[in-house]
Amino acid sequence: MRYRTLGGTGIEVSVHCLGAMMLGAVGNGDHDDCVRIIHAALDQGINFVDTADMYSAGESEEIVGKALRGRRDDVVLATKVHFQMGEGRNRRGNSRRWIVREVEDSLRRLGTDWIDLYQVHRPDHTTEIEETLSALSDLVHQGKIRAFGCSTFPAEDIAEAYHVAERRGLQRFRTEQPPYSLVARGIEASVLPVCQRYGMGVLTWSPLASGYLSGKIRKDRPIDLSTGRAALTPKRFDPSIPENVVKLDAVERFAELAQDLGCSLPELAVAFAAAHPAVTSVIIGPRTMEQLESLVKGASLTLDDAALDRIDEIVPPGTDLYHPDGAWTPPVLADAALRRRPLTDRAAG
Repeated sequence: MRYRTLGGTGIEVSVHCLGAMMLGAVGNGDHDDCVRIIHAALDQGINFVDTADMYSAGESEEIVGKALRGRRDDVVLATKVHFQMGEGRNRRGNSRRWIVREVEDSLRRLGTDWIDLYQVHRPDHTTEIEETLSALSDLVHQGKIRAFGCSTFPAEDIAEAYHVAERRGLQRFRTEQPPYSLVARGIEASVLPVCQRYGMGVLTWSPLASGYLSGKIRKDRPIDLSTGRAALTPKRFDPSIPENVVKLDAVERFAELAQDLGCSLPELAVAFAAAHPAVTSVIIGPRTMEQLESLVKGASLTLDDAALDRIDEIVPPGTDLYHPDGAWTPPVLADAALRRRPLTDRAAG
């Protein structure tokens, strides 16, 4: 296992990060099996574990907490805050009110006194970024978190947060967690260069593109929609949707490349994400022990320039073959009222 420094924090993390999204009711509800998966990852040199409060409504954090008993000091532990937790108002978002309350719940579920990396799971344009950074800075000073970062933020939001922190004398985002894969390369255009400019660590998610690069989803083959990611979002795998056809065509070409390189398609996918100089760690999110073993097997795989050139020919740099984050859309795109002048304005014009 290789290790890299997480941004400028001085914290060394494994190039593979164990993602716990699929550990819990959403993926694997067998807690004992999930604990075995986490222990197996740690035994193979992974020292970085990433979860979130909303994964299986807190169950994932509870499983991670069980697995880390007696091993907490050796693990860099990351979790997130933002999405709705439970019923009622003000139980989501990036406000001070919610962050200072929810961090306590995460600490309790994880069974720990501190979180190494506390991440804001998505942007929240109803909350001023200064409010969020101020609350997170206080948690650092209180010793409840060691550092904090953002997840799936556009480049302009990352840049704004950096400059607000600098002007206000606040702690800053030390990491960004964006989606990145062979078929979703959009972050290469601006997010990754901005992170490099500001010295931020990057831990990428969905290197297998929600399963498309697992080797099990292939063109002209039946797709099992009853398990894993396909069961959560079946429309992403409907072969009648043109966007999915484009992905399937690319997968066939990547499968050929993997065969030429003598590796599996998942190994190629994870090695690609780790090859970018801005990337610190690649999150792998196994649901089973078999999936973990197949992904960790490629931990030492590196790609030469010839292989990377062939990848560029299949999917050009900076190109997304699909919208990789179905969980968040900028308000200016989701709400038509934000991009249309009021009728009175239009009439007067």
